[in-house]
Amino acid sequence: MRLPTLFPLTLSIAAAIAAPALAAGGDEPLPSASLQPGDLDPSVSACTDLNAFVNGKWLAANPVPADRTTWGSFEILGERSLAIQHKLVQEAAAGARPGSIEAKLGDIWSTGMDQAAVDAAGIAPLQPQLARIEQVRDSAGVAAYLRQAYAAGQGPLFSFGANADYKDSGQVIAYAGQGGLGLPEKGYYVEPAHAKIREAYVQYIARLLTLSGVDAAQAAAQAKAVMEFETRLAQASLSRIELRDPARRYNPVSLAEAERIIPSLDWTAFFDTLQVPAPAHFSLGQPQYFAELESMLARVPASTWRAYLRFHAVDDAAPYLGQAFEQANFDFYSRTLRGQQEMLPRWKRVLAATNTAMGEALGKLYVQDAFPAQSKEQMQHLVQNLSVALKARLQNLDWMSEQTKQRALEKWASFTPKIGYPDKWRDWSGLQTTRSSFLANMQTARAFNYRYMLDKIGKPVDRTEWGMTPQTVNAYYNATKNEIVFPAAILQAPFFDPEADPALNYGGIGAVIGHEMMHGYDDSGSQFDAQGNFDNWWTEGDRKRFDERTDKLVAQFDGYEALPGLHVKGRLTLGENIGDLGGLTVAYDALQVALKEDPAANVQVDGYSQDQRFFMNWATVWRRNFTDGELRVRLNTDPHAPANFRANGAPSNMPAFAQAFQCKAGDAMVRPDKDRVVIW
Repeated sequence: MRLPTLFPLTLSIAAAIAAPALAAGGDEPLPSASLQPGDLDPSVSACTDLNAFVNGKWLAANPVPADRTTWGSFEILGERSLAIQHKLVQEAAAGARPGSIEAKLGDIWSTGMDQAAVDAAGIAPLQPQLARIEQVRDSAGVAAYLRQAYAAGQGPLFSFGANADYKDSGQVIAYAGQGGLGLPEKGYYVEPAHAKIREAYVQYIARLLTLSGVDAAQAAAQAKAVMEFETRLAQASLSRIELRDPARRYNPVSLAEAERIIPSLDWTAFFDTLQVPAPAHFSLGQPQYFAELESMLARVPASTWRAYLRFHAVDDAAPYLGQAFEQANFDFYSRTLRGQQEMLPRWKRVLAATNTAMGEALGKLYVQDAFPAQSKEQMQHLVQNLSVALKARLQNLDWMSEQTKQRALEKWASFTPKIGYPDKWRDWSGLQTTRSSFLANMQTARAFNYRYMLDKIGKPVDRTEWGMTPQTVNAYYNATKNEIVFPAAILQAPFFDPEADPALNYGGIGAVIGHEMMHGYDDSGSQFDAQGNFDNWWTEGDRKRFDERTDKLVAQFDGYEALPGLHVKGRLTLGENIGDLGGLTVAYDALQVALKEDPAANVQVDGYSQDQRFFMNWATVWRRNFTDGELRVRLNTDPHAPANFRANGAPSNMPAFAQAFQCKAGDAMVRPDKDRVVIW
């Protein structure tokens, strides 16, 4: 049930690690995620390839399982989180107090696990929505359907949600933006390299329409029309790289101005149907996209609109319908597009759905079961140490003027860290679930969550809210709140181990802390000030010098070939690469301070110095295998570079790495002075 999402204001350490991160099938023990001496490959020099030295043997011994598209450190930690969640939902389903969050979680889990009932229901749970689509006869009918669909959180054509106002970060406004595509990115619709994917997508559309009751011949014709329809949307859309610019995501307009761009939608009626008070302004991002929608509303036949809306309604619901629908959805999106060979066991798929519906509710149970208080205390100490190291870096910059530096330090002083879990939990009392229908529970939860989000519009920003659940193995930075957030599930080895030597924690979670802090100063985050407002606080000369440095980082990652003929997109991944380089640099500084404060900790372990183990654990974090299909999708859509390039990319710019391993000029992991990137 994919509602087009706004381009995020949050920037995470990794992509696609949302809870639950699912693992290989079977009951075999999980491989270790921690740095182990036996994993090292002494036949490879760290000065040649740090990733191969640290991870090569492990990666060779741990290929991507058939029911996965990636496998590595993040996924293994996700498995640990998943096991706890599995126990919790089973307990909830067994006998929770009626009306409690446990009972609601148990309802979703139980209806999802009842495969026989889901199969027996067939398409019936979706028929009311399909019937409304069949009533669409003209552009006014399309607009009326869209208003009702968005009110239920089921709008397919564009993103619509609530976020802090870029220019007034203390207030929430509505944001509308491009969307409507079934393929990952606009390039999939027009680039020759994706021709086979386009053919498979058309076949998938036809297959799903046929399963939903459309005659096979008609379904084939409708599938072609839907593909042409989405191609028009894609051609009017911005690329992922273009959307990295906040100015391309923020376009405040009045209702009257929006009506001039796309009058057929009737924005006054749209806000009224969503029960959102008519705003003085909202952001209508990518106005060229909405201008094209206006043309399509006027000129595209109603029959094509019905086919498009029907397909996306069934496609969104497919994971919660019978096996035929779920299999078709898997065959295209997972097998064809990403190279996953087998579907995950049903209990893992249902647990993923439960997280989609009530992730924070499950997170509340998770932290009660799995997150020790001392972990939060130790993390607070690490955050403080990284913060001090970052301040020193900012103060000592030799390329930034004092004027801009003072603004940078103001932003540093306003960082807000969040660790483990929210201080205030959501209220789920208004959500009504049953033991009768999996799809109905998912649709009800979706409408409930969408209503929760819509109710924020026009109100002050709630700075206590989290954008990730505690059971998620990830971390993020939010630009409009200027906050760094570390969910409980990431606070495990190789990221964090309260018993580990300092090098491992600073090279793991310390670098993650630094990474998220540096997002406040990357190419996008640096356009937001200490209060989280979209505001240029740079002098023209300082921004020019910043761009010169970051352009070298773009060139570095453009040079990495991930698959034959396919390179990393340095501009797409720039923000994350800035985060890695700055975060690792600041974490190294903080480690040196910690070792001076506690000289007894500055010892060799397994024959390696603290400096060496710092960089070795950084690489351990990024041990990760991908299917070729997954890698192709990520190269086009993911702002994070593939893991092996992240393991090597930042250290190769750091003299501290070369010194730790006694690397020399000319070694592959020692970038020449003319190419070495120094930003923060």
